[in-house]
Amino acid sequence: MTIKQIPVERFSVTSAKPFDRVIEAIETRVGHPNMPAFGKDIASAKTFQEIEAIANQAIGSSGLMEFMRFDLGQVVSTQHGPKTPRSLRFVIGNPVVMKQMLEHVPDAGSYAPVTILVDERADGVHLSYDTMASFLAPYNNSKALKVAADLDTKVVTLLSAAAA
Repeated sequence: MTIKQIPVERFSVTSAKPFDRVIEAIETRVGHPNMPAFGKDIASAKTFQEIEAIANQAIGSSGLMEFMRFDLGQVVSTQHGPKTPRSLRFVIGNPVVMKQMLEHVPDAGSYAPVTILVDERADGVHLSYDTMASFLAPYNNSKALKVAADLDTKVVTLLSAAAA
């Protein structure tokens, strides 16, 4: 049995825009494939080139797609009512990027696809992301770190644009 400590870097940006406009800005930049159909297409692919083509059709302008989302605020509002601040957790990524990291660091599968959190607070709408490069840094694999850094750039660009 081993236990490895993983220090994490969190990117956060606060937006003065309304929550719904921030969410809309994210939604317009990430792909939204029909996940059951996407899963079947990936499972039936015979080559990695076919998987790349399927993934490239699913991603948005950010190079990312939404796998799922969790409405955390809805759960909290059941106790605290309709004035509860909203909070959404998005699971986003790109299967091709994930594969590139997994080839070098199998544990990357614990962190990919990635999570972003968008939540309302008193000082604005916060967009937060724990960077993939920080998750993979302890594994000391330069190839995986390069892919992770490129992914981090995509996510940070997405969140910065949504917040602006």
